[in-house]
Amino acid sequence: MSSEMYSIKDLENLSGIKAHTIRIWEKRYKIVQPGRTDTNIRFYTNEDLKKLLNISMLSQYGFKISAISEMSDEEIANKISGLKIVNQQDTYSDSLLLSLINLDEQLFNKTFLDIVMTEGFENTIIKHIFPFFRRIGIMWQIGTINPAQEHFISNLIRNKIIVATERITRVVNQDLGTALLFLPENELHEIGLLFFNYILRSRGFKTIYLGQSVPYESLDRIVTACDFAFIVTNLTTPLSEDDFMKYCRTVCLAVPGSKVYFTGPIPENVNKHLPDNALFKKDLLTLLNISEE
Repeated sequence: MSSEMYSIKDLENLSGIKAHTIRIWEKRYKIVQPGRTDTNIRFYTNEDLKKLLNISMLSQYGFKISAISEMSDEEIANKISGLKIVNQQDTYSDSLLLSLINLDEQLFNKTFLDIVMTEGFENTIIKHIFPFFRRIGIMWQIGTINPAQEHFISNLIRNKIIVATERITRVVNQDLGTALLFLPENELHEIGLLFFNYILRSRGFKTIYLGQSVPYESLDRIVTACDFAFIVTNLTTPLSEDDFMKYCRTVCLAVPGSKVYFTGPIPENVNKHLPDNALFKKDLLTLLNISEE
C-alpha cells in the first residue's frame, strides 16, 4: 500500500481504536468511508486516519460519537484546538501523531510543553517521546510514513533535547568522572545518545559528546587525548550477532580500562562471549537510577 492507503488493521494500530469499533462507526455514523482498489480491497486514507485520531481525542473528553458524527471537519478542528490537554497518555500520543501527520510544529510544541509542565522533561522523553517513536516504527513497517515526516519530528525532538542540555546549570561533580558518548560508523540516529548525554549532565557527570558516525580507528586517538570513566554508545539499527561481536570487541579492546555501555537492540545470546568491560542499557539505567517502566 502507498503512504495514502491504510488497511483497517493499520488504522487500529495507529489510532488505538479497535477495528470492530471502526466498522460500527462506519455503518452507524458514516464517520469514515473506505475506498476500494481495482481488485475490490478496502482502504482508508490519511484524512480518515486524522479524523479517527481527532474523534478519539474528543471522545476522551466526553463528546458523544453521535454528536461528533454530525460535526463538520472545521467544527471538529475547532473543538480540538479548544481542548486543554491534560495528563492523559492516549491524548498526548494522538496529539503527537497528528503533529507528525500534519507537519504541525505548533501542535507539537504545545503538546510537548503541556507534558513537560506536568511531568518534567526527563519523564516526557522516557514515558512519551520514546513510546511515540515506537509508534512511528510501526508506521515505517507498514509504509504509512514518509522520510520527510520522520525527519520533521526527529529534528524537533533533537532540538528540544539540545536546548534542555544547554540549560543545565548543575555543577560538574569531578568525583563521578567523565563519560565519552558516540555513535558507531554509519549510525546517524542520535536522539537516544543525546538524551543519555542530557541525563548524565543533569546528574553531574562531565561528558564528551562526539555524535554521529565515529570511525573505529579514531578511538585510539581519543583515548590518548582525554581521561574518561566510561563510554556510552548507541545502536538503532539491529546488527547480526557476528557484526555486533566484532563492533563490541573493537570498542572494548580500544579502552580496556573503561566500562563500555552498549544501548539499543542487542542480539540475543551474546553475553557469554563479551569482553569483561562490556555492559548494556540496563546497567547504565541502574547507574543513572532510571526505571525502565
